[in-house]
Amino acid sequence: MDTAVVTLRVPVEIKEQLDRLADATHRSKSWLAGEAIRRYLDLEAWQIGEIAQALTEADAGDFATDDDVAAVKARHAG
Repeated sequence: MDTAVVTLRVPVEIKEQLDRLADATHRSKSWLAGEAIRRYLDLEAWQIGEIAQALTEADAGDFATDDDVAAVKARHAG
């Protein structure tokens, strides 16, 4: 995989946590930071996709009816 250099500033506390995690896991700080960024980007992309889908459904008028909501509530009522 091709790589690129990214320079960023983080609070000292986060840098220290990264140092400790790198020592504990025997991973490089670069690998850990890259993995954290990848996971964040994956989550954000998923959320954006879900929001876009929900907006499409809302624009199409695809909403639950009052009866649908009542049925779900009844199923989960204790």
